[in-house]
Amino acid sequence: MMKMTVVLSPSILAADFSCLADDVKRLEQSGIKDLHLDVMDGHFVSNITFGIDLIKHLRPKTKMNFDAHLMVTNPDALLNGLKEAGVNSVTVHVEACKHLYHTVETINKLGMQGGVVLNPSTNFESLKYMAEDNIIKKVLVMSVEPGFGGQAYLPMSTKKIKDLANWRDENNYNFIIQVDGGINLNNIQTVVDAGATDIVIGSSIFKHRELEKNVADFRKLLSL
Repeated sequence: MMKMTVVLSPSILAADFSCLADDVKRLEQSGIKDLHLDVMDGHFVSNITFGIDLIKHLRPKTKMNFDAHLMVTNPDALLNGLKEAGVNSVTVHVEACKHLYHTVETINKLGMQGGVVLNPSTNFESLKYMAEDNIIKKVLVMSVEPGFGGQAYLPMSTKKIKDLANWRDENNYNFIIQVDGGINLNNIQTVVDAGATDIVIGSSIFKHRELEKNVADFRKLLSL
């Protein structure tokens, strides 16, 4: 069984973009080490967020790890640019990749950490061949439908996280379980107990612009 420290990964999808650089600094000063970047193209999901240029301009502002979640129809076209922009890890959706193994392998070969995203309706058993080859470094479980922030956590996600963790441990696979969607102070412990160690948090970190207090509340709850 993998034993890992829980990581909080604030998603800038919930941030106020008019003061984004300042908020990134505030998060880093609060002890956050990973920043979640939701890249949406308006095609794979209906929302549009930002692209490589914004990431490139953020990179000099912080030493935090940049974790890019690609909700786009052609993730392969962005990989080199993400590497050049200073991204550390990239997760891609099963449904977006014509050749999933090749895409994740390319991410790894570029020196980034490659991972796969599971929508609420996507099963994890199909990843067996990739897990056995240790291609997947991270599996992101979506606990809401992808595309928009501020949604409520889907209760069925807890069992999926637990089943995924058991499947990983029983087969001695080596990947991190990340969860994204509707995470707050009332359910984060349940998610961690189920087996997730990388927790993406959006609205609950940025609410009322009390970033330092909100981060501290999560740390206190999880004894981090």
